[in-house]
Amino acid sequence: MRDIRIAAAQFESRDADKGYNLQRIEQLAAQAAAQGAEIVSFHECCITGYTFLQTLSEEELRALAEAVPDGPSTQRLIGISQRLGLAILAGLIECDGPRLHNSYVAVSPDGFVAKFRKLHPFIHPALTPGDQYVLFELSGVRCSILICYDNNLVENPRIVALHGAEVVFAPHVTGGLPSPMPGRGTIDHKLWHNRHRDPVPLRLEFQGPKGRGWLMRWLPARAFENGLYYVFSNMVGVDHDTIKPGGAMIIDPFGEVLAESAALDDDVAVALCTPEKLELCSGRRYIRARRPDLYAKLCEPLPPGKRPVTEPGWRLYGTK
Repeated sequence: MRDIRIAAAQFESRDADKGYNLQRIEQLAAQAAAQGAEIVSFHECCITGYTFLQTLSEEELRALAEAVPDGPSTQRLIGISQRLGLAILAGLIECDGPRLHNSYVAVSPDGFVAKFRKLHPFIHPALTPGDQYVLFELSGVRCSILICYDNNLVENPRIVALHGAEVVFAPHVTGGLPSPMPGRGTIDHKLWHNRHRDPVPLRLEFQGPKGRGWLMRWLPARAFENGLYYVFSNMVGVDHDTIKPGGAMIIDPFGEVLAESAALDDDVAVALCTPEKLELCSGRRYIRARRPDLYAKLCEPLPPGKRPVTEPGWRLYGTK
């Protein structure tokens, strides 16, 4: 790794409006570049919109999907990257023959770099889970990607760390959702729409257990325990029927927040990531101390007839 400035973005994407969303991606990427960023990361399915996908038929979902890297959105991202001179990561629905995936692509001024397919999709039954991790070099940094729910399973960041990742890009659409946890739940739409006249009530929601307070329970631990830089991007504002709290941030291998956005609007957070922390952090020592001979239980197959089940909490405890 080398010294590099990386940006995490947040913006209010529009459902099924690829033109608008790509325009905002370009504008925020330009904002990140003006602050010296060499890489900028956007949220899950930021090109297509996310939560509304659950309302679509399979045919409607397929109509939104594109090939990667030859589809128009990936090619547009490459053009933006070339004009602005920085790498860009963004999410969309990918079609690969009959299969549909919740995918995330990385491009640079040199062209397409990598794609990752979400391992634990749940927003639509027609989405096929990804079946592999991705490791790639971007701007002189060894990178990986884990999308939203993928980060909830501690095995995933550990495995990409073992494969040599230095930076994990973690695009999300999360927060402000039904939950049995104290203080969590949805955010009143009125607070969002009144945020310029009276920002304090919404800020308290975004910073409390519905947003940042919940993230701080686990997100820094993923960086700390594995010795990784974590780049968290998230949607802000109206997402179908909920309000998302943004909170884009970059976390270092000590689990410290280097930069974050507290904006009640579209924004980017930019941080300088340096190589020495990777050597000094505790997570790298913990990895060297592992006892794989004791971990056979982790690799046991599921019992006959059982399969992995991805259960988002908002479906279990919400009204859907």
